[in-house]
Amino acid sequence: MPKIVILGAGLMGTAFSIPLTDNGHEVRLVGTHLDSDIIEEIHQDGIHPRLRTRVPKGVTPYTYDRLGKAMQDAELVVLGVNSMGVDWAADMLGPLLSPQIPVLMLTKGMAGDGRHLQILPDALRAGLPDRYRDAARLVAIGGPSIAGELAARRHSCVVLTGPDQSLLDKLAAILRTPYYHIWTSTDMIGVEVCVALKNVYALAVGLVGGFLEKEGVADNGAVMHNLSAAIFAQGLWEISYLVKQLGGQQRSVYSLPGAGDQYVTSQGGRNGRMGRWLGLGVPYSQAKAEYMPEDTIEGAELAAAIGPTVEELVSRGELDGDNLPLLRTMIAIVCHDAPAKIPWDDFFAGKAV
Repeated sequence: MPKIVILGAGLMGTAFSIPLTDNGHEVRLVGTHLDSDIIEEIHQDGIHPRLRTRVPKGVTPYTYDRLGKAMQDAELVVLGVNSMGVDWAADMLGPLLSPQIPVLMLTKGMAGDGRHLQILPDALRAGLPDRYRDAARLVAIGGPSIAGELAARRHSCVVLTGPDQSLLDKLAAILRTPYYHIWTSTDMIGVEVCVALKNVYALAVGLVGGFLEKEGVADNGAVMHNLSAAIFAQGLWEISYLVKQLGGQQRSVYSLPGAGDQYVTSQGGRNGRMGRWLGLGVPYSQAKAEYMPEDTIEGAELAAAIGPTVEELVSRGELDGDNLPLLRTMIAIVCHDAPAKIPWDDFFAGKAV
């Protein structure tokens, strides 16, 4: 069975070890420089402190300074760092990788350099040494997969994506279990754009929690599901537009990577908690500093990472800002502490749907 290294001992990186070990694979779980306490607790009592799950016996934990030892004879590397750690991961893995070792990315996000938007597999590739960059075998997983549910072996359905169908088929066979269901797709751009952008639109759906708290439940018990649904639908509209602009396929938008992943992410979590504060009228910088200082807010990180590039592309006419009113609103909220005001009249490009 393959020897597999997971770099990143957070929730998803650790949860991903469970289907792997259930299939009999040897897993080496390597924490980042931010995961030292997690690795120590796994060493001590075998339980991941945040996932609240016993780590399988087939998993050997390593601190990041022992990555070289963990990589010995590795046949697959799984990248589970957060989106801000991709450059760090490239620096760490670069001297240790060979073109024969595929890298499977759990990490979700996008990057912007002021002129171009980039999916994270391309950002990782750019950070690798020249000798490996062009030959790197990069694949990614996207779709609705909450770490706690995967760790509990709840049924989860995901898409494995990359340019090489034969490699996808091989890896899917290694990863599938009776509860971890995998489809494959060569639409890497479409899948990765969907699973990144869903975070910022989940943050937008989270605004409704704050709006409802301010306004209160109606006398007849009515809440704000209509509002949440409209924001959700506009999010899919905008994802569809950006996938098309960046060269992806629409099928990814309306299946697991787009609609599926946006749905599950909109159900709560850190994006939802931050959205509530924003909907209550707290500026983003204050809400982050006072209420969620230790939390990674993926939707906000994405807005900050691509916001300036999106605005630059709109100003140059390379993106149509009329098709992105909600994304631009969320960028203004996160990057400029703008108030949480929904641009209703601009939804769906002001056209009948």
